Amino acid sequence: MKFNATIERYFHWLYPLGFLVGLVFSFIYANNQILTGDQTQMFYKGYLGAYNDVWLSYGNAASAVGNVPGSLSTWLIGGPLLIWDSPWAPMLLLLALRVVSLLLLDNVIKHVFVNQTQLARLLFLGLYWLNPWFLYDSLLYNPSYLCLFAAIHLWSAFKMREAPSFFYTFIHVISIGLAMQLHYSWPILAVISVYLFYRQMGAISWWGVIAAIATILVSLIPYFQELAVNDELQRESDRYIGYGLVHVYPVLKALLYWLRYGSMLFSNKVIAYSEFDWLTSIEWLKMTALMLWKALIFIIGGVSVVISARLNWLSWKQVKGSLKRGQTIENTQHWIGLYAFAAVLGVLISAALSPITFSYWHLIMVYPFAILPIVLGIHRFLIDGATPPNANGPNKFIRFCQSKAWGQWLNRQFRSQSFVQKLLLIGLGYLIAINLLASQDSIKYSFDADYPSQVEQYLIEQGLQNDGLNPPALEQHQHTNSNGE
Repeated sequence: MKFNATIERYFHWLYPLGFLVGLVFSFIYANNQILTGDQTQMFYKGYLGAYNDVWLSYGNAASAVGNVPGSLSTWLIGGPLLIWDSPWAPMLLLLALRVVSLLLLDNVIKHVFVNQTQLARLLFLGLYWLNPWFLYDSLLYNPSYLCLFAAIHLWSAFKMREAPSFFYTFIHVISIGLAMQLHYSWPILAVISVYLFYRQMGAISWWGVIAAIATILVSLIPYFQELAVNDELQRESDRYIGYGLVHVYPVLKALLYWLRYGSMLFSNKVIAYSEFDWLTSIEWLKMTALMLWKALIFIIGGVSVVISARLNWLSWKQVKGSLKRGQTIENTQHWIGLYAFAAVLGVLISAALSPITFSYWHLIMVYPFAILPIVLGIHRFLIDGATPPNANGPNKFIRFCQSKAWGQWLNRQFRSQSFVQKLLLIGLGYLIAINLLASQDSIKYSFDADYPSQVEQYLIEQGLQNDGLNPPALEQHQHTNSNGE
C-alpha cells in the first residue's frame, strides 16, 4: 500500500503537474500541425464568416454522405476570430474546450471511486489527458471537438441518476445535437442514451427533452433552407445504410478500435510515419533506428491490446448479469460499467449501419468511454489485488499458460502489485516519449511546420482577407475533403 499512500500524499502537486504536461504538449502539437483539407475546410468557413459576414449553414464534407448539417463548425472558427483576428484564436478555444472535457470527466471519476479517489483521478489523467490518442487530435478539425460532447453526455447522464432535472436533461440531449453538427458519429451518443433510458439508469425531465430537441431543430433551420436549394450538400454514393452489417468486417474493426483505445497500440498516423530525419543523415543508421523503434512500439502495442481485452472482459463479467431493465445497480462503479457497455453497443450498431468502414477518427468520440474499463480494472487491482470480485475459475487458455514455466513467471509478476506499479510508471514515460516523437515527426505534425504561417499563407491563396473574397473560391473549396468526415 506504499504506492497508494504516496499517491495520496503528493496528489496535490502530481495532478497539476500532469495537467500542465498535457497542456504543454497540446500547444506543441497545435503549433506543429500540418494543414490539410480537414483544417482548411473549417478555416475557410470560419474566416468567410468573420471577414465577409457569410456564415455557412453546413459543416465539413464527408466522403459518402455529404456535408455535416449545421453551422457549429463555422462558428467555432469564426466566433473567436471576431474577438481576436489571429489563427491562435480558434485554436485557443479548441484547447479550452478540451480542458473543459477533462474537468467534466474528472468530476465523474471523483464520484465513481469513493475509495482511493486520488489514485483513480491520476490514472484517468494519465490515460486520457496525457494519451497520444487524445493529444494527437490537438489540431483544428471537427473530430477534435467531440471529446467535449462525449464528456457532457457522460457527466449529465451521471448527474441524472437520482432525480429528474431540466438542466441536465437539456444539456444531455443538446450534446447529441451539437455532436451531430460536427461529425456523423453522433448516433453513438444517441444509442447510449436510448440504452440508459431503457435500463432506467437516469431520471428524465421530458420538458428538458422537448426544449433540447426544439433548440436543435431551430439551429438547423438555415441548413434545411440551404439543403432545399443546394443539391451539393448531399453526395450520391454506391454505399448504403447497413453496409457494415452486410460485410461484417467493419463491425469487427470498430470493436477492435474500442480495444485499441484502451491500449498503447496507437493509430499508424501516430507511430508508423516517423522518418527520423532529425536523428541522423546517415541512411542506414536512420533505417536501423526506425526498424528497431517500430518493432518496439508494435510489440508494446500488441501486448497492451491483450491487457485491454482482458480488462474489458472483466468489466463485461461484472455487468453481464444486470443488463436488463429493473435489475439492481449496486454502486457507481457498476453504473459506469453499464455506461461503457452502452458505448460498445453504440459503436457496434453505428458500425453496422454505417455506409463506410470506420477509421480511428470516426470513433474517437468514444475514446473517453473506452478507457473507463481500463481505469476500473487497474484501480481494482491496486486496491483489492489480483482477483476481481465474482471471478470464476481459470479457463482452458489460462490453465495452459499456467502449466508452462514462462506462464508461471508472468502470472507471478502480474499478480504482484509492485510490478504493476512499476509498469504504470514505465507506461507513463512511454506515453510522454510517444508524444514527443509524434508531435515533432509524424504524418500530421512536423517540427519544421509553423501553424500561424500556414494559415496566413492559406488565406492569401484563397483571397480571404478583410478587404474581400475571391468568389470562385467558395464553390471550389466546398468539395475539399481529407479524412475528418
